[in-house]
Amino acid sequence: MKNRIIFFVSDRTAITAETLGNTLMTQFESVKQERHVIPFIDTEKRALEVRDRINKVSANSEERPIVFSTFTDDKLREIISLSDCLFYDLFNDYITRMEADLSQESSHIAGKSHGLVDRNSYESRIRAVNYALVNDDGARLDHYEMADVILVGVSRTGKTPTSLYLALQYGIFPANFPITDGDLDNTQLPKAIKPFKDKLFGLTIAAEQLSRIREERRPGSPYASLRTCQREISQVEEIFQLEKVPYLNVTSISIEEIAAQIRLTRDLDDKQF
Repeated sequence: MKNRIIFFVSDRTAITAETLGNTLMTQFESVKQERHVIPFIDTEKRALEVRDRINKVSANSEERPIVFSTFTDDKLREIISLSDCLFYDLFNDYITRMEADLSQESSHIAGKSHGLVDRNSYESRIRAVNYALVNDDGARLDHYEMADVILVGVSRTGKTPTSLYLALQYGIFPANFPITDGDLDNTQLPKAIKPFKDKLFGLTIAAEQLSRIREERRPGSPYASLRTCQREISQVEEIFQLEKVPYLNVTSISIEEIAAQIRLTRDLDDKQF
């Protein structure tokens, strides 16, 4: 397996460089990656220091390092691009073309995608996060009318992290409700969530993975046993099918993909900011 050193550099947070760069690198499964994120390269002095660091790495490596860049400042970008590296500019290549296509110059303001450009959008996401926290794990049932989506599933299927991601990323108001042993015996939706059937979305997972996750929380317990997990997953999927609740097996799916499927299925695209 090839080993490559990768730098994600920017004059702001480097979140975009890291996200896009990582997405591109997933297409090269045989490449073993050593990653370095370097944000806030916002002065020439800092840029020169980073260039020296990249050059030193290159001098001590068999292969030149890969650099993913999202600079808005032309001078800083040029300094980094002169490093002994494979340089991929994820910002300027597109901005230059878009300026021509749109017949308009861009603002070249750093950090706009992660800054407080839209105060209403920011405040809406904060409200959504607060809602997700208050309505986690079936804690409050009296606010479900406000929910955009209610995630349901047995314990430890990723309901809470998915709820928080939907809230923080898209301003979606998510609640989540745990399906317990008592609920599973009835082969129907719990009474508490039945009135909100049109908001439900189920999460399931491979029993083997669920068992491993639960084992970390309660080692050696019946709760974590493979037999228990197999039974619970089988029963909850039967409920979803009988009640016609859309659901997704999240065994090998990223949280971004889970969120995208929920938004598509429950028609929540208009909540994106």
